[in-house]
Amino acid sequence: MPGRIPDSFIDELLARVDIVDVIEQRVPLKKAGRDWTARCPFHDERTPSFTVSPTKQFYHCFGCGAHGSAIRFLMEYDRLEFVDAVEELAARVGLKVPYEGGRPAAPSDSADLYTVLEAAAKFYQRELARSDKARAYFAARGLDDATIARFGLGYAPDAWDALKSALGTSPQRLALLEKAGLLTSGERGTRYDRFRDRVMFPIHDRRGRIIAFGGRILAEKAGAGSPVADAGAPDARKNEGPKYLNSPETPLFHKGRELFALWHVRQAHGKIPRLIVVEGYMDVIALFQHGLTQAVATLGTATTRDHAELLFRNCADVYFCFDGDRAGRQAAWRAVEAVLPRMRDGRQALFLFLPEGEDPDSLVRREGRDGFEQRLAHATPLSEFFFAELGKDANLASLDGKARLAERARPLLGQIPDGAFRDLMLRELDRLTNVRLSLVPAGAEERPRPARPQERTLVRTAVALLVQNPAFAEAIAPPYVFSALRQPGIPLLVELIGLGRARPELSTAMILEHFAERAELRALQKLAVMEFPGDEASRRAEFLDALAKLDRQTHIQRRDELDAKVRSQGIASLSAEEKNELRELKALIATPARPT
Repeated sequence: MPGRIPDSFIDELLARVDIVDVIEQRVPLKKAGRDWTARCPFHDERTPSFTVSPTKQFYHCFGCGAHGSAIRFLMEYDRLEFVDAVEELAARVGLKVPYEGGRPAAPSDSADLYTVLEAAAKFYQRELARSDKARAYFAARGLDDATIARFGLGYAPDAWDALKSALGTSPQRLALLEKAGLLTSGERGTRYDRFRDRVMFPIHDRRGRIIAFGGRILAEKAGAGSPVADAGAPDARKNEGPKYLNSPETPLFHKGRELFALWHVRQAHGKIPRLIVVEGYMDVIALFQHGLTQAVATLGTATTRDHAELLFRNCADVYFCFDGDRAGRQAAWRAVEAVLPRMRDGRQALFLFLPEGEDPDSLVRREGRDGFEQRLAHATPLSEFFFAELGKDANLASLDGKARLAERARPLLGQIPDGAFRDLMLRELDRLTNVRLSLVPAGAEERPRPARPQERTLVRTAVALLVQNPAFAEAIAPPYVFSALRQPGIPLLVELIGLGRARPELSTAMILEHFAERAELRALQKLAVMEFPGDEASRRAEFLDALAKLDRQTHIQRRDELDAKVRSQGIASLSAEEKNELRELKALIATPARPT
């Protein structure tokens, strides 16, 4: 299939990547014998049930059932597509991903959209070099050339069709520009540039690809008599628009799920020490220029639960910076509502409220990095802000006021995952109100029940041991007597043995990736974590014993077939070879199996 990544490369990649290193960068792990454990990052829990096996190169959660290889982990945790996860792991170990028939076609025209957005970014950068007023704006904001280059800043000219004329070289190209959010249409369908007379901020995804733009207006001016005024442009009479304008939602860009500069933060830090959430592009950029390279911004929206999940998946400590006015405190409260369901133990959310008339940009330029660090050091913990905000109009000296606070807090505290933080928040509410709340653990009704132990049939035992120890396949050579046995799982067992013999370096993770698109995957994932006592030698002996017993069952199956033929058609119906085979089978079956 064109664009397919060869299985041999996936094997090589998983052999070079250490799943413990990959997961430990995102989830704190603790050593537990041969394996590593943690609280599961895919569901809320108090007792660690998430296990990472360096031997199998495989992770598994005994609580929610999540499991897989390093590739699968990145797909689930970082929300990457398969190809993107492979590309990221390959870059980590210095490999180039080969594609059979060339690079795969991206879904729909995503590849073309990335290309046209990159071309637009270069166009805006060239225009910045030609615009005195745009460069003067950045200079007035204190940005140096290195920072401008680091963030790829640019300028959209004061014209209705500058980008359109430069990049819209064909009807297909024009359609792509519109789909990417770079062009918009008037009432009569005339296309024109969405961004005009604005300094431009490229927005990157987690792989560093440009997916959208933000633009800040430079001037307010009338646009009457413009080339599109008579074509039904909705803003033909004036060009001020909003102060900041973001790309619209597109196939690549969903503002409620993206953070400006997260890619830049990840480039600056192997392990991100904290994240500072601010409101504007310039706030982020100013903090970066002053050495605070952990700043990100939401894209003109309140903090969403998707934002909260993305923030905590990258770092356990998140600081939210807002204006100290009423609007800022409202934005902070929306952030509280977004992060509460994500506040597993070990995570912290803090709130920094800025003096009136100040923003992170102005503060860091006036007070420097040390001054801003001092403010961060005195940020308000989520718990303190939570109870202060809920109780601001409740008289806690009265029973009514205490009841009001308890009633407001109840549904919000119920969203916090089960754990120490939840217990401490309930204890604080009890201290403030003397009302002891008993809450059903958040999401308990959805939490899957532990799977019942599977019956260990011989076939299941052999397959499980082979999945967990692929090298056992080298201990048996074809032909396989048991391959003729009519039992579920025998064809899979034969296939796994052949796979193990053909690819000696196979690991559990590699086997699961090999079956990733097959119906057998779910069963193999469960068998990959079936527990077997003893050391490798005892497990190997158990595997060979299971195969020997399957051979015996095959002999019995064949004997029964020949006996049935004799009963129905008489002994004369057997050929000489079949009569000899029947005698040998009966003698073989009568011989007690030797202990292993």
